[in-house]
Amino acid sequence: MQENQTGGHTIKSHGAKVARIHMHDWLILILLIVIDVILNLIEPFHRFVGEEMMIDLKYPMKDNTVPVWAVPIIAILLPFAAILANYFYRRNVYDLHHATLGLLYSVLITGVITDAIKDAVGRPRPNFFWRCFPNGAALFDPLTKNVICHGDKGVIKEGHKSFPSGHTSWCFAGLSFLSWYLSGKIRAFDRKGHIAKLAIVLLPLLMAALVGVSRVDDYWHHWQDVFVGGLIGMTVASFCYLQCFPFPHVKDGWAPHAYFQVLAEGNHVQSSTTRIPSLRLRQPEIETTYMQPGFSRESTGNDSHSTSPIFDAMENGKRF
Repeated sequence: MQENQTGGHTIKSHGAKVARIHMHDWLILILLIVIDVILNLIEPFHRFVGEEMMIDLKYPMKDNTVPVWAVPIIAILLPFAAILANYFYRRNVYDLHHATLGLLYSVLITGVITDAIKDAVGRPRPNFFWRCFPNGAALFDPLTKNVICHGDKGVIKEGHKSFPSGHTSWCFAGLSFLSWYLSGKIRAFDRKGHIAKLAIVLLPLLMAALVGVSRVDDYWHHWQDVFVGGLIGMTVASFCYLQCFPFPHVKDGWAPHAYFQVLAEGNHVQSSTTRIPSLRLRQPEIETTYMQPGFSRESTGNDSHSTSPIFDAMENGKRF
């Protein structure tokens, strides 16, 4: 399918139709947002933390190199900017819609999975000691030897959400989707040996990896948290992209499945409305075609025995 067939499917002409068809997808998307908000409000599991376990949890409290407000910009707005730029170039509302929907699903499904695991595991962060004892005075239960925190409740709550890394999973979800998207648009795997295209494809993944490294450098996460978070984000993004788009290495890997389905349906309707003209044979043609050589109506005195059934039917007003 050639790319120059795009341009006739804009937001104005087909936007409402596409949104109406996928209304249930957008409703589920809203449900995912609600679920993720709830997961952030509930109290995570408080794992047992003994005095000897504090050795690996005494890293200093530091500010985030990548603040929380920057994560949606990196994971959502940056990929969406590329998707929007492609729309203005090709004017394909199916690409715009499915890429946007796939991107949002990638991030939100990843967010729900990440926050659900955070709440269930309750792993302490590397700086948990200072969250629990901001004045440095440690206190433990004399019987169970479990930690007795006297810091700010909100800070302590966040201290039990180390595994997996939310910054990393979100960024890998959005930027991995962008990497898939770019690989299809620039035909990175067209077997022509343009290795420079791989630099464009890998750039979003490098950015996501640097976000993950910053989480370890800031002592907000253990390296296992970052590794698993990145794995979750990449896996979910891959499933969401391939749900909407073909593999980038195939011939039609530059546009969503829905776009080619619409083209196929349009071609089918066009072909079905084209009528083949009825076969209308003139009388001499019928005589020539259906009568034996040397045989004619004049060769016999009985018309009913000399003509073919087709000729008789035409004379009686029947349609051939």
